Formats: sequence, C-alpha cells, structure tokens
Amino acid sequence: MITMEALVAAISARIDDYNQTDLPQALRPTIRLPLLESLNHILAVDVAAPFDVPRQNVSAMDGYAIAKGSSIAKEGKISIIGESQAGRAFIGNLRAGEGVRIFTGAVVPSDCDRILIQENTDFASIRHQIDKSKPYDITITELPSSDDHIRRQGEEITQGAVVLAAQKRLNPTDISLLANLGIAEVSVFKPLTVGLLATGDELVEIGGKLDSLAQIYNSNTPTLKSLLKNLPVTINDYGIIADNKAATMAAVKRAMKDCEVVISSAGVSVGDYDFLTYVIDEVGKINHYKVAMKPGKPFVFGELSYELSVPVLYFGLPGNPLSAVVGMLQLVIPALWQLSGAAKSELPKPLMFQATVTQDLRKAPGRKDFQRGILSQNAQGNYEVKGCPNQQSHRIKQLSDANCLIVLDKDAGNVQAGESVLVQPFAWYYQ
Repeated sequence: MITMEALVAAISARIDDYNQTDLPQALRPTIRLPLLESLNHILAVDVAAPFDVPRQNVSAMDGYAIAKGSSIAKEGKISIIGESQAGRAFIGNLRAGEGVRIFTGAVVPSDCDRILIQENTDFASIRHQIDKSKPYDITITELPSSDDHIRRQGEEITQGAVVLAAQKRLNPTDISLLANLGIAEVSVFKPLTVGLLATGDELVEIGGKLDSLAQIYNSNTPTLKSLLKNLPVTINDYGIIADNKAATMAAVKRAMKDCEVVISSAGVSVGDYDFLTYVIDEVGKINHYKVAMKPGKPFVFGELSYELSVPVLYFGLPGNPLSAVVGMLQLVIPALWQLSGAAKSELPKPLMFQATVTQDLRKAPGRKDFQRGILSQNAQGNYEVKGCPNQQSHRIKQLSDANCLIVLDKDAGNVQAGESVLVQPFAWYYQ
C-alpha cells in the first residue's frame, strides 16, 4: 500500500511524462474565449501589451503641471491658464512661469516637467475666488520635493512586452490587467473532457423514486461536478452503471473514447460486485491501487489505452461521499490542474496552516488521516479547531457541518487537547 505522498509524486511524474510525450503543449488544441469567460482557463500563448502603460505622461497627484523653465520658489507665483482632466487633456502651449490645473490620472502637457501638488500652494484659501474661465495666479507655499509626481509613459509596461506568459492560469487580477489593455479575447487550451461514472445497483438518480429500502440516491456525481466547477474542464456524465462486468466494460469503453480523463465513484474495492478494477486491467493498466490514507484507502490511479493513440488517465474513487471528497481534494483535482497545461508555478496549492486542537483526537498509526473539523479564531486571533464527533466516512451530515480537514500524519497517534495540528480549510467557506 503506497503512502499518499508517494502516490501524489507518482501521479505528478506520470502527468509530466504525459505533458511532454503523450500530448505535448504544442499539440494541444486551443480555443478563443471572451475575456470574461476565461477565468481559471490556461493561456495557450503569451499575451503582449498592445501599447505603453501609461500611454503618455500622467499626473500621480492633484495639483498643477508647471511649464519647463519655471522658477520654483517659496512665495513665488505661477499663472494658471487652463486645466487637464482625466479623459480631457489640456490643448495649448505654455511658457515658463505658467501652468495648468491637473488632476490624478490626467495627461501632463508635453511642455511641463513637474507637478506641484495642491497642498504646497494657497489653493485651499483661494479656491472659492477662482474664475476658471480666466487665468489666475497661485502662490507656492512649500517647496516641492525632488519627486516630480509624474508617471512616465511606459514606466510600468512597454508596448510589446509579455504581460502574461503561456501556461498562466487566469485569475481575477489577470482579467483586470487584460481589460486595462483592451484585450477582449484570449487564446486558451481547450478544456479537458472529463467523464464521470457512478457504479452500483443501489443507486437512483436525484429526482427518481426510491422503490426499495436497499436503494440510495446517487450523491457522488453531483458532488464531483460541484468540486470540478472552477476547473477548465468539460464534464460528460455517463450516469449510473449497473453492477455487472458487461455494463461496466461498455461504459468505460464509451467514456475512454470521448474523454481525456475518466473518474469513477465506487466499484474499486474487492467485493463480488466491484468490476472496475478488472475492466481497467483489460483495457489499460492500473498504476497504483490502495493508498495509506483515511478515508479513501481503495483509490485507483491508472490509464486506459485500448485502441487509443493517446492514453486516457483514470481515477477510481471509493463510494462513500466523504472518501470521494477527500480523494478529489488531495489527489484528483491537483492532477487535473497539472494535466490542464498549467505551468508548475501556476498549480493551485491548498491552504494549510497550524491550529490548536481544543479537544482530544483519536488516531491510530498507519495511514494519513483526514478528519473533519470546525475551525475558528479566538479573541486573540489565534486559530483553534475541534474535531467533529464520530469520524466514520459514511456520515454525510458531518461532512456538511465541517469547514476544514484536520490533517494527521501517517505515523501519528492520538492527539491531546492543546497540541498543534495541521488544518486544511474548505475553500468554499472562505471565498
């Protein structure tokens, strides 16, 4: 049974090889997306600035743009002959001793070389006497510093410079940058097609009727879809697969022809009616089976290759909802981001930090344990966490009540109140 850390490394190494040999970046299909639809997609090509930022010299402060050659002395006067607003530049020529009223972000006239901020003038005392339709004088009350308060053309970005590199995962601040550059569309890698299979004769789709006490609703497929919502993927739902080998084989063959990744829930244990592992062996191979983690021990990582030029990666999750969620968070979602074409530096990293446990936790050495917890901050701003009662993996209400996972190392034993533990907050509670 492989450790979780070793399995993560093995999955990452296989995807590295896939990205370099099976489907290199240069061969990946791309699509054009409107900017507002590109969030969390992966850039396929570098994006270069179409113009300088700023596009011209602009003022960093409210005040007065002073003409070149003007004498700047305390109690000296400057004749103000116009103004420059954001979106409406001053048009005209200035001579030494003249200036224009200017506002933050407004274009600095080409014959001005500094901004005198309004706090260094008598503007506050004379503002109600000023007739803007006529020239007026201001008095310099404080000598300016050496800072000229001008943002120079191109000082932030020069035309043609790469502002976002290929393999960048687009986030909201990237959208802001591209919008500021007037870029309305971007080229991104085509989203991965992910197939979802749910197995089990006991399953009924939501909205259907439970005709027997032996039946339950298929909760895993909606759960997996919600966990994948923010990833650059297209989901194919292959529904519920009956517990027989022929039906399982047909569903897997269909999914592997349509998809780049197949994810199943249930059917990967060693029960009499668990057929997925047999099917995967026949149409591909199992790279790893069983991982030293709790919950989620019966986890399969493999690939499907029968009659395919490029293999399809396969992840087999346990059937218990909690086990499926933990397996997705720890193993599958990081793998999908890596497979999506994102650069290593762009792969999302789960937020984890230390918190003080407020009650004893039970833990047997042997497997890495992910216990459900309630995370909070005390009056001093320090993080505290308490474990949910009854940590069995079938308890669905408890999973909804929790707002984090308490991460306990494989070799750790029981934890005493007051000790520090590693916690992984559920992202959806803190967005």
